[in-house]
Amino acid sequence: MNNFAIYVRVSTHNQHNENQKLLLKQYCYSQNIQFTVFEEVQSSRNTRPVKKQLLNLLRKRKFDGVIVYKLDRWARSSRELILEINELVNKDIVFHSYTENLDFSTATGKLHFNILSAFAEFEREIIRQRTLDGLQRVKSQGKKLGRPKGSKDKTKRSTIGYQKRSEQLLKSKQNKRKRLNYTLKKSSCNNVNSNVA
Repeated sequence: MNNFAIYVRVSTHNQHNENQKLLLKQYCYSQNIQFTVFEEVQSSRNTRPVKKQLLNLLRKRKFDGVIVYKLDRWARSSRELILEINELVNKDIVFHSYTENLDFSTATGKLHFNILSAFAEFEREIIRQRTLDGLQRVKSQGKKLGRPKGSKDKTKRSTIGYQKRSEQLLKSKQNKRKRLNYTLKKSSCNNVNSNVA
């Protein structure tokens, strides 16, 4: 029996994952697939801790594959999607999208993946070309690009924080020396007292 991970995620806090979970669980039961559900509760563009945990488990081969409701539930950008699916497929980990009925371990799934990759590359090139065109237009208008020379040097940086930190470190070192000297004096007094007795 295959051991799969189900990954569910919603975009906003007022949405819920129940519909996704219900359909994916039913699918797994119908295919006789053993599964564990990974539910992303907090989700932002940069932080998806449950997905990060799942990716680490997949890399360690704790699961044979992952099932998602839709491709956009797994990744927020085509680049992210392509890179991560490519990594998983290269490690012989099954990636299945329920709604699109895509299984990237099959020949048809690999064809779809290559088409997605081509479109992602096309999208990146269009964005790059637009950026270069925009920069060229600005240059042709006589505007200078980048940070103005010397702009960081116009205002003097505050060093108060550094000075306070240096003073704190100095006091800390002095206190350590005092404690050490006190301990040494105390232990030498105890040694003298024990020798006298």
